[in-house]
Amino acid sequence: MTLKDRYRKTLEYFEEIMPVAETELTYTDPFGLIVAVILSAQCTDKRVNIITPPLLAKYPDAKSMAMADLSDIFEFIKSCTYPNSKAKHLSGMAKMLLNDFGGIVPSDPALLQRLPGVGRKTANVVASVVYRKPVIAVDTHVWRVSERIGLTKISKTALSVEHQLCENIPAELRHNAHHWLILHGRYICKARNPLCSQCGLREFCRYYAAKNKKKYVSHSNT
Repeated sequence: MTLKDRYRKTLEYFEEIMPVAETELTYTDPFGLIVAVILSAQCTDKRVNIITPPLLAKYPDAKSMAMADLSDIFEFIKSCTYPNSKAKHLSGMAKMLLNDFGGIVPSDPALLQRLPGVGRKTANVVASVVYRKPVIAVDTHVWRVSERIGLTKISKTALSVEHQLCENIPAELRHNAHHWLILHGRYICKARNPLCSQCGLREFCRYYAAKNKKKYVSHSNT
């Protein structure tokens, strides 16, 4: 199978089974999303969705969060991972938004990456989800699923994975593709014990083929 065919069949499969694909983070505006994505680093969306409603009820915009004490922000987010660092990031992010961008979350990933706590992945999530920019944020799920299916070569950096995906996925499908790969990795193609029997991609998945080849060799040698 050619790489082009592999992408075509993968995208067709996801379009059929998951025509609507969105983030599982709860948000109501761009500021709420960037707060949620900063909090989501090494933390589950479920936990973040518990934290953000009261946090954003108290600090609904950049101005109010920029004026908050770090200790107050910390109290709201202390149940997530790395709360001390994330409280500093949220405070710094809000202050820069207020001072440099008039309190408005920018749509350009390059500008977003100037904000404290916002790396390339976070910037691409915000740009894609809110502004529908043709970018793909690469997290551990996207990275793992892409390599297992055979959409990307084994890579040492998320940037390499991102470039390979963007080279082969049409711009108009990148928003959905980001979520397709994340959700597939979260619920089917898990890091441990992937549910291959429930996966419609297994007929051309390189990981599945390699796993079953090992089983066959093992059985043939007994």
